[in-house]
Amino acid sequence: MLAMLELLQAHHGLGGRDLAQRLGVDERTVRRYAARLAELGIPVAAERGRYGGYQLMPGYKLPPLMLTDDEATAVVLGLLAGRRLGLAAEATEAALAKIRRVLPSTLREQVGALEETLDFTLAERAAPTPASRAVLTLAAAIRDRRRVTLRYRSWKDARTERELDGHGLVFHSGRWYVTGHDHRSGEIRTFRVDRISAVVPGTASYEIPEEADPVRQVTASLAQVPYAHVVEVILHVPLAEASRRIPPSVATLTETPDGVLLRTRAESLDGMAAMLAGLGFRFTISSPRELRTAVRRLAERLLDQTLD
Repeated sequence: MLAMLELLQAHHGLGGRDLAQRLGVDERTVRRYAARLAELGIPVAAERGRYGGYQLMPGYKLPPLMLTDDEATAVVLGLLAGRRLGLAAEATEAALAKIRRVLPSTLREQVGALEETLDFTLAERAAPTPASRAVLTLAAAIRDRRRVTLRYRSWKDARTERELDGHGLVFHSGRWYVTGHDHRSGEIRTFRVDRISAVVPGTASYEIPEEADPVRQVTASLAQVPYAHVVEVILHVPLAEASRRIPPSVATLTETPDGVLLRTRAESLDGMAAMLAGLGFRFTISSPRELRTAVRRLAERLLDQTLD
């Protein structure tokens, strides 16, 4: 709707079909946008007929963006944090540029000083950013409980079409994920949104189970990524203590009579040995046997590096 308003400000008048093509929607949606803008007090004139179209009433201009110092600071901080997290890098830069243009000169200088001097302890993320349209379409479908059809590319570059009853969107470690009931597999699955090439809302409705937990589903599925080695280790500590140190995205933790069973996958056993040593817990390696060798190698290296 805002994009339509910008187009009408930039042009004397535009036909319904032309507006629909520029916005990527149908003409019925354009009519709905025009009616909504009129309800908001923005005078959009619609002329019917073959040569009809839409235009803003002559002389109408949107008022300038008015922000208090606190509001401007909050907006800029939110955009800078979003850029750092990898939420939407290109859109963030464009939004910051627009905010700078409309701020009064004194406040613009103060906000500029904030941008130049602010730093983060959080490492900058450089992950693929999904199309905003895919994120917004998925969000609307999940809110309205409408099944969607996805065109999806897996990590093996296999391309499939799937019907999904979405449970939620999750942003984790610089990437967007959607989780829900996948009708192709009949299971609860997690999909990376940047690998979705198209989202088509359907008419079928569904209910989200009360026990659905999108964050837990995403983090648990990431812990099962098919790396080279399946690792099982018994940690000799209480489950609560292990859970404070080991997030669900790293491993699954299960309480057993012998201790806490840690299950995960690893590409490097040397890296897994270092992680286990860094926990500071006593542990017993169940599998693979090669992990014991990696732990011994690490212990020998540490002894060699220790000065008398």
